[in-house]
Amino acid sequence: MPDKIEFFDEMFGYGADLRTPYVDYNDWFSSEDVANLKSKSKQAETLFRLTGITFNVYGAEEAAERLIPFDLVPRIITAKEWGKLARGIDQRVRAINAFLHDIYHRQEIVKAGRLPAEMIANNEAFLPQMIGVSPPGNIYTHIVGTDLVRAGPDEFYVLEDNARTPSGVSYMLENRETMLHMFPELFSKINVRGVGHYPRALRRSLSACAPPACNGKPCVAVLTPGIHNSAYYEHSFLADQMGVELVEGHDLRIIDGRVAMRTTEGYKPIDVLYRRVDDDFLDPLNFNPDSMLGVPGIMDVYRAGGITIANAPGTGISDDKAIYSYMPDIVEFYTGEKAILKNVPTWRCSEKDALGHVCDNLEELVVKEVHGSGGYGMLVGPAASKKEVEEFRAKLLARPDNYIAQPTLALSTVPILTEAGLAPRHVDLRPFALASPKGVDLIPGGLTRVALTEGSLVVNSSQGGGTKDTWVLED
Repeated sequence: MPDKIEFFDEMFGYGADLRTPYVDYNDWFSSEDVANLKSKSKQAETLFRLTGITFNVYGAEEAAERLIPFDLVPRIITAKEWGKLARGIDQRVRAINAFLHDIYHRQEIVKAGRLPAEMIANNEAFLPQMIGVSPPGNIYTHIVGTDLVRAGPDEFYVLEDNARTPSGVSYMLENRETMLHMFPELFSKINVRGVGHYPRALRRSLSACAPPACNGKPCVAVLTPGIHNSAYYEHSFLADQMGVELVEGHDLRIIDGRVAMRTTEGYKPIDVLYRRVDDDFLDPLNFNPDSMLGVPGIMDVYRAGGITIANAPGTGISDDKAIYSYMPDIVEFYTGEKAILKNVPTWRCSEKDALGHVCDNLEELVVKEVHGSGGYGMLVGPAASKKEVEEFRAKLLARPDNYIAQPTLALSTVPILTEAGLAPRHVDLRPFALASPKGVDLIPGGLTRVALTEGSLVVNSSQGGGTKDTWVLED
């Protein structure tokens, strides 16, 4: 029998010794009545419901609109820990943007032998329509959500990059608002860095990416697929918080070589469109001809410099989990520096030797689709039944190039509030970075997702996970 895995708890370390960042919080918590805190938890749920903070679950038989459970115990990160994460994310975001510019232009990384040509040529997320396109400041991915996991006191890993249309920032903001509303005394006792400036920073960052056709103050808008999209709440929330228009494809048309939105005073040109519509549905003339969500001809305007699309079409290739396995090389190639943040060791199942190793060790590994998201299409070997393992083995052998595999990390835990008090649950963290020609701006915090089921490593909301407020302490 293998030794029992020992998990690092961010509040209590490897035992019952309270860690320094949680001392002030624990003093407060120890003086509180658990029953009262549970009542506060129900109040938080009511607040979220009244605010309309829901997400849609596709294919659910009932209650398609759900609340993401919110846990009252914050995840606390020291200023020193955050400083290292911030430097690593800044480096990674710069490298991703340089990589995207390169693969849509000279492909120097391929010529240098650092990345196989087929990783780009055969990648369904690579858009030939983006070849030769240089967005303002060469910024392709304006908003990046980097998923991080922790395996020890000073062991942080990047689990995946979300450079296409990262979601969840509205939950980060609403979680903080809820905590401030219910426990104002905590924030007078503990110096926590603010996150409420994110919408202003987002608008400022997007405006800094205005296209050559912009004349005057940039006009920014948010493009949503509509109310049935799982993240619609976030689309409307961000548009409202930025003070910009929320538009759908039918609100837009091409006029005089510009993308213009319908207003009460006629059509008004848009300079920067923060789109939350997938590439395939963005332009029926260039991509999926059946799409009713996008704008016919918007890619032609984009290529001509008439509008900035954030994030740029074709950025999804940097979310590819096979490309992810090359990220240490990508960071070093474009920055000249070793990667500050480590990757999780990854086997590319498209390679014969790697496939053999993965098949021989399926019960111990996590296997993911290269374009998968939301916790779908994956196998968590240690938590799977023999039948599930064998069924997944058949899918893996049928399409090995569709999968990567990783070891099962000993993910850190953070306590949640239960009927009996505090109990550890596994977490990840998605900080949000904003990239513009002026640099990378990282919001001090992020979305902590927590697996509410004891022992579960899957934190995604679509798989029953919840969220926490993330506190970055002042120096």
